[in-house]
Amino acid sequence: MSSLAEAIVVLATLSLGLSAGALLAEGAVLVPFWRGMTPASFLAWYRAHAELLFKFFGPLEIVAAGLTLAALAAHWLTGAASSAPLFLAALLAVAVLLAFPLYFQKVNASFAAGTIAPERVADELRRWARWHWCRTGLGIGAFACAALAL
Repeated sequence: MSSLAEAIVVLATLSLGLSAGALLAEGAVLVPFWRGMTPASFLAWYRAHAELLFKFFGPLEIVAAGLTLAALAAHWLTGAASSAPLFLAALLAVAVLLAFPLYFQKVNASFAAGTIAPERVADELRRWARWHWCRTGLGIGAFACAALAL
């Protein structure tokens, strides 16, 4: 593999690690914090911070997936022996991204706009947490696969 392709794999691995770590921190710190709030307090907090969350997590996940796809392409173009770990890392990184339009986009918007009924907030946060831990597992898996490709 060329040194440029190796550098892209390293950057992809680092970005996947940052993304997985951020998702892990969100699940371990923010979600319990949110679930401990009253529905009205949570909705007010989320409304005030939704844009910051989106501006942080969106680019982080997009860059991680993009670099992983670039690493996979560079790996294939250089004729490296095996690209299976990078292929799986790319697949998992894209799955992390797809979780947003499949579930998070709509519910996050309802939290930010306060259109969800307060009596539904606790149940939706439980569902949100389940989806989030699945997404976190995908992100950790992508990082592990990219690390194997190093």
